[in-house]
Amino acid sequence: MQAQVTGIGAYVPERRMSNDEIATIVDTSDEWIRSHTGIGSRHIAADDEAASDLGARAAERALTDAGISALDVDMILLATSTPDYPGLPSTACIVQDRIGAENAAAMDLVAACSGFVYGLETARAYVESGLAKTVLLIGSEVYSRIVNWKDRSTCVLFGDGAGAAVIQAQESTGTGIRASYLRSRGSDAKSLYRPAGGSRTPLADGDTTDERSFLYMDGRRVYNFAVSVLVEIITTLLEREQLTIDDIDYIVPHQANIRILDAAARRGGIPKDKFFTNLEEFANTSAASIPIALDQMKRSGLISSGSTIMTIGFGSGLTFGGNLITL
Repeated sequence: MQAQVTGIGAYVPERRMSNDEIATIVDTSDEWIRSHTGIGSRHIAADDEAASDLGARAAERALTDAGISALDVDMILLATSTPDYPGLPSTACIVQDRIGAENAAAMDLVAACSGFVYGLETARAYVESGLAKTVLLIGSEVYSRIVNWKDRSTCVLFGDGAGAAVIQAQESTGTGIRASYLRSRGSDAKSLYRPAGGSRTPLADGDTTDERSFLYMDGRRVYNFAVSVLVEIITTLLEREQLTIDDIDYIVPHQANIRILDAAARRGGIPKDKFFTNLEEFANTSAASIPIALDQMKRSGLISSGSTIMTIGFGSGLTFGGNLITL
């Protein structure tokens, strides 16, 4: 049996925040943000929306696309670094109850912006081992709650959203999740992290606004890391499957920064039109960025049955990896 992606869905909050609006909050401009990142806007969750709310909506759309019921789901994997609650309960369990997936196990997966890529390989392992027939994989993030809105170097980069995919066991036909490559670099963990709020550095009594609980990023270190691993992932997956870049219809990278993708394309000799990007509208939605892109691509007809794509994730941990998929 082969693990096949049989359904895709996404949801982004209604509120759209433009670069011009951000420029009223911090000292920046639409021109600077676009020229340095490729971002034009981002969607921001409503005050009463958490990761589970966004994730449940994306999940329901993916189930509809796959033509199945929530009762058919054996396992829910939810990739997030902005869970409803810190540590417990898992956001996956909240979604499980919300969508009525009464027969499903549920757990969160924490690999930050690589979460969906890690989740695809985890789902593949469950399906191809026979432990599950149907896995619902969700990436859901509400980064607007953890960025420091006084820090113009980071707050302009992120948005909120969710995407989901249904992975099912089907007879092997040369399609499905064909290969994955997952790695980590924990030596650089503190180049992208939240310094306080965990068991290492808990917040003091009564302190709920400590800026150390917001996201911190060493932009230059993360940039250099991302460019190098992007090329590594693409080269490794092509070599493993004895393919050339011409055999790939689209590379669907984590949507972090257009400069990262441009630099990787130059370094790897990869045509820029192989990369699908939607940064201009959605910004960086971390673990949700790849499934949101896949949903957009499917609805617009860019990908369909038979398309071969490569997904690439890189982020906090540091984690990185990719998947090669034929739909």
